Amino acid sequence: MDAQRLKASFARVAEQGDAVAMFFYADLFVRNPHLRDMFPVGMSGQRDKLLRALGHIVSRVDDLPNLLPFVQQLGRDHRRFGIVAEHYPQVGASLVATLRHFSGADWSEELAADWQAAYGLVAKVMQEAADEDALTSPAWWNGQVVGVERRRFDIAVLRVQPDRPLPYLPGQSVAVEVPARLRHWRYYSMANAPRPDNTVDFHVKLVDGGPVSTVLVRSTQTGDRIRMGAPIGTLTLDESSRRDVLLVAGSTGLAPLKAILEQLVRRPAPPRVHLFFGARDRDALYDLEDLTKLAQRHPWLTVVPAVSDESAGHGFSALLQSGGGEVEHGNLPDVVARRGPWDDHDAYVCGSPEMVGRTAERLTRLGVDRARVRLETYADAQR
Repeated sequence: MDAQRLKASFARVAEQGDAVAMFFYADLFVRNPHLRDMFPVGMSGQRDKLLRALGHIVSRVDDLPNLLPFVQQLGRDHRRFGIVAEHYPQVGASLVATLRHFSGADWSEELAADWQAAYGLVAKVMQEAADEDALTSPAWWNGQVVGVERRRFDIAVLRVQPDRPLPYLPGQSVAVEVPARLRHWRYYSMANAPRPDNTVDFHVKLVDGGPVSTVLVRSTQTGDRIRMGAPIGTLTLDESSRRDVLLVAGSTGLAPLKAILEQLVRRPAPPRVHLFFGARDRDALYDLEDLTKLAQRHPWLTVVPAVSDESAGHGFSALLQSGGGEVEHGNLPDVVARRGPWDDHDAYVCGSPEMVGRTAERLTRLGVDRARVRLETYADAQR
């Protein structure tokens, strides 16, 4: 298998954009009509995921130690779609047919052998990971909504009771499916550390055109059912560290960081923690009241709310009396920077890609070791 030849081949094919994924799924469903019901009615999101996954695999095809965890997770994730061993050859045949079609005159027997070998390896790793996962975990968890709080028109906090214990680490996420949008799975982070009653909270923000968030925010009621996939994610607490902790959350990026905060609360001797919670305006600081109460109970916790689209009135900050405390004005990376130094902290950042990227860059420039900055964005969550 020639890794460079594979990379060059995929680069040429990927230039055709969405047409590649459209051709692949058309070929797959013509050859295997019974597979169509395993996919959502609207396929645009699915096509995007296919191209991203292929691009990720091909870009690391010559770096198997780093590629292996990604492919293993793909195998585990596909269990919730009902994928079984007999489906892999069917997918492989359509994939090779698609690559042949878009390669044109560049297609050769050698290239065909490369792609077949690469797909065979990926399929083998995925199946083995799925089989191993099936020994200890269900393909999904059924859950019942036992609490709904609509904090504002576009944000809801949902409490869900799984049908069996859901083992996860604070900071991780699960894919969620609702009956009204079958086969549309979207990732949401648990907003709490594991509880004795096994309930989990989700902070859901309405996404324009989002098929799952629209249902969860606008129409979900107590008693409704959802399905949840297996927990994933690496935005988790470094339990070996006893350094102070910096948490930076943009909007509902608060959810995994609040779970980590609850984990720290349970320590006999928690470190000093600064939690920055940012939004565009005061009304969007939807969980500030609860965070303020936490800070009042725990003297080691400092909560700093920040808004970016309001006039502060006096310099960079003002006493806006939202949630009973001082609310900073400015973009989160700027607010965090001026409240430092942070070079002796472990940092955890979650929110929009722009905010997360700028915050990580700013912290690194301020002397925080990049290895001690853990990140997740909304885009990462919809992998």
